[in-house]
Amino acid sequence: MSCCENNRGVREEGEYERSVLRSETTQNGSITVEQQLTIDENLLVDPKLLFIGSKIGEGAHGKVYEGRYGDRIVAIKVLHRGSTVEERTALESRFAREVNMMSRVKHDNLVKFIGACKDPLMVIVTELLPGMSLRKYLLNIRPNLLDLHVAINFALDISHAMECLHANGIIHRDLKPDNLLLTANQKSVKLADFGLAREESVTEMMTAETGTYRWMAPELYSTVTLRQGEKKHYNNKVDVYSFGIVLWELLTNRMPFEGMSNLQAAYAAAFKQERPTLPEDISPELAFIIQSCWVEDPNLRPSFSQIIRMLNTFLFTLSSPSPSLPESDTNEAEAAASSNGTMTEFSARARGKFSFIRQLFTAKRTKNSQ
Repeated sequence: MSCCENNRGVREEGEYERSVLRSETTQNGSITVEQQLTIDENLLVDPKLLFIGSKIGEGAHGKVYEGRYGDRIVAIKVLHRGSTVEERTALESRFAREVNMMSRVKHDNLVKFIGACKDPLMVIVTELLPGMSLRKYLLNIRPNLLDLHVAINFALDISHAMECLHANGIIHRDLKPDNLLLTANQKSVKLADFGLAREESVTEMMTAETGTYRWMAPELYSTVTLRQGEKKHYNNKVDVYSFGIVLWELLTNRMPFEGMSNLQAAYAAAFKQERPTLPEDISPELAFIIQSCWVEDPNLRPSFSQIIRMLNTFLFTLSSPSPSLPESDTNEAEAAASSNGTMTEFSARARGKFSFIRQLFTAKRTKNSQ
């Protein structure tokens, strides 16, 4: 089926999507979306060469199909158009923003952008990964756990992708296993779906309702219900929180906040400071990484560069056990292995920050054991 022939209208689906859209598009009845974005003509593909096949996925913002562009097999994301002028304006702006961001960031752990099409449909064309989503993969092996080396390598893939986005001033805002796709050999993962991504320089314009509730950072909520259209300021540390939840899933192969609805999970995390329960046999190093990622204060969460160093340090000790360093040496240099295997040190500021977090967790464990 040619893209040009598939010109049927698609309506918004789900109350969640409609509520987010309203908060992005209206405030006291007026349109408040960012200035209409444009797409470089060089990023557009020829719709006559684009053919849509079977549907392989669906989300709040559109449907994903396997297809072909010329002689290349690709993934084709067809975005919703909206049913009102306000919705169309907001969705077209979101489409242009997603295309512009995907086109400017390139990394082995990011799904490769190929091109976009504005008419007759809003379409984003990317490489097709024959593997499944991380969510489906984990479900298929449940209740078994991932091999620890595999779990850590997946976590490193995700961290490298997020480090690239943050280095380019992009906040993903929807990091979760559904948006992580396995490669054909199932040995690595790539991050997809920039539908909710934003440039960090415009965070003051962001809506408070973003992402999927179980993986959302607490600062995305207010202690009172936000008025329709009200905005909140936050930074890229919301992605670090989401990563902490994903890392917990990689190690436990369980759904975060089991037994709770999405809203109950959000309430528990935001207002009761609850987090998923860590396994009793988890290593102290991994427990620290997870807890530092989902700590309440965003300023205390590590950057993805620091997360990569901590994960590489753990992977290094997991692969090549070595005698423990004296406590004084450990405190003197929070050494972490970089991606090429060399050793680097955290800055004095980072050492102080993580030392403080460790003290918090130690005090909490002591209190709970009494």
